[in-house]
Amino acid sequence: MLTGAFAAGAGLGSASAAASPAVGQAVLAGQAVATGGGARITVTGTGNVTGTPDQLLLSMGVQTSGGSVATALARANHAVRAVTAGLTRTGVRASDIQTSGLSIQPDYGSSPVPDGYGVSESIQVTLRDLATAGTQISDAVRAGGNATVVDGVSLNLSGNGSLLAAARARAVADARAKAAQYARALGQPLGPLVTMSEQSPVQPLPVFAAPSARASAGSSPVPVSPGTQQVSVTVTAVFALA
Repeated sequence: MLTGAFAAGAGLGSASAAASPAVGQAVLAGQAVATGGGARITVTGTGNVTGTPDQLLLSMGVQTSGGSVATALARANHAVRAVTAGLTRTGVRASDIQTSGLSIQPDYGSSPVPDGYGVSESIQVTLRDLATAGTQISDAVRAGGNATVVDGVSLNLSGNGSLLAAARARAVADARAKAAQYARALGQPLGPLVTMSEQSPVQPLPVFAAPSARASAGSSPVPVSPGTQQVSVTVTAVFALA
């Protein structure tokens, strides 16, 4: 339900107003409150725009084990270097590969004394060309061999400036349309905009794939379907009543 607050002049007293909605609109309801200023209407407007993701964020790494910490760590280091080399060979920039985690844990058998150690190393990779992203993922997995683990992927809109501009325009138009409906319900013409503020734009949420098990070294190119993501903007606008 759409709701709005009306601040009226001292001579208006207190009242309430409601009007039947236009086609496709919810019922409008509001309350007029007497204040020392002119009559005003406060509304919110929302604008939504859909775009196609152009960037893939890959979370992956390696898991190894050994009889000692040094052995397990050396194997993990070798595997993660191979993964990194496989990514750079397929055109991924070094600046788009970032170390994100390191874990060393003892492996216990039936005794309280560790019988080995496990090491996990993780990286975050930004793939900027979705046309080649599937091949880049597969090559990285093959390079790391059976030590490779893929934790998930997310799709992202790297440059959404034009989408934000369009969403803002729609949010302003939405706010003005709502204010005009309230003004008509009050039987008064809508006056000029007094103030407007924008809530923090809602960034599109990355869509993550479910974490996978240890990847196969012989996997084929990974299919990548970008789908769509939504950019949303909400504004709060105060209009005067003429």
